Amino acid sequence: MTYVDWRIEGVKLSVCSCDYGCPCEFNGRPTNPPCEGMEAMHIEKGHFGDVDLTGLRFGAFFRWPGPVHEGGGIAQGAVDERASEAQLEALYKILGGEEQEPTSVFNIYGSTIEKEFDPVIAKIDMEWDIANRTGKVVIQGVGQIDLEPIKNPVTGKPHRGQIVLPEGFEFHTAELASSTFTSTGDIALDHQGCYGFFTRVAYGPQGLIAE
Repeated sequence: MTYVDWRIEGVKLSVCSCDYGCPCEFNGRPTNPPCEGMEAMHIEKGHFGDVDLTGLRFGAFFRWPGPVHEGGGIAQGAVDERASEAQLEALYKILGGEEQEPTSVFNIYGSTIEKEFDPVIAKIDMEWDIANRTGKVVIQGVGQIDLEPIKNPVTGKPHRGQIVLPEGFEFHTAELASSTFTSTGDIALDHQGCYGFFTRVAYGPQGLIAE
């Protein structure tokens, strides 16, 4: 099947209410249901057809009653307020699973969502230092993510870890962190000391692009 030529690549920060490592990454059940999370991505380079998406950001809030693959989830997207009408339309198509294979990350997660709230259009601030496992996302007026290194419980020193999924659909390698995240939007969230990760990814019509 022929799709519109598009690609987004950049840095993604993601968190959920599970313990470090997240059982869902290994086809397990969430630590303490419901499974709740947030994520955001900064597009370092991107386009949808002839629409330039470079520099834009987007995010999302999620909740599933149990394991993600069992469905029944609710979600709400967040899109950069700087986006033009053409850019918004392009991002909505990408995030909505249009112009891409059903095995893309957006369609796989989308298939587990039962209810979706109207997207938030807001200022999205992001900062990250992947080498030191620190980062922050602020979706103005709605939610915030803070990431820091996981600490060794005995020595208190930073503990580094990675998840490597050679056949993953969302990422192939992710740097782990400890997360605190809150949301006061349609999906209220409040968690600390939970799973978080940083990753650099590229997506296109065929899904995750191997770099």
